[in-house]
Amino acid sequence: MWSASKEIYTCRFGIEMLMSHFLDEDFKPEYLEIPANIHSEEYYVQMMIAWFFATALAKQWEKTIIYIEENKLDKWVHNKTIQKARESYRITPEQKQYLNGLKR
Repeated sequence: MWSASKEIYTCRFGIEMLMSHFLDEDFKPEYLEIPANIHSEEYYVQMMIAWFFATALAKQWEKTIIYIEENKLDKWVHNKTIQKARESYRITPEQKQYLNGLKR
């Protein structure tokens, strides 16, 4: 699996493919576990995970918000996900306000 690679850009590519192709009609909640279980100090991997979860919040709010509420992501990724989601036009003002209260 690409997302499990130790190579930065291979891992990033795997997460991007998951985000691009499996958050809509082919979505399964267990797909959220894949990037949630990646713990990397690499900036580009962390940013991709945050981008994935911000997009997942826009497309699959009910299944994804649990990862933020239960602090399942690394702190930096958690806060960057909230920032990216709050910058999105696909997140409602009410959701943005709620997310703001979940910053760590």
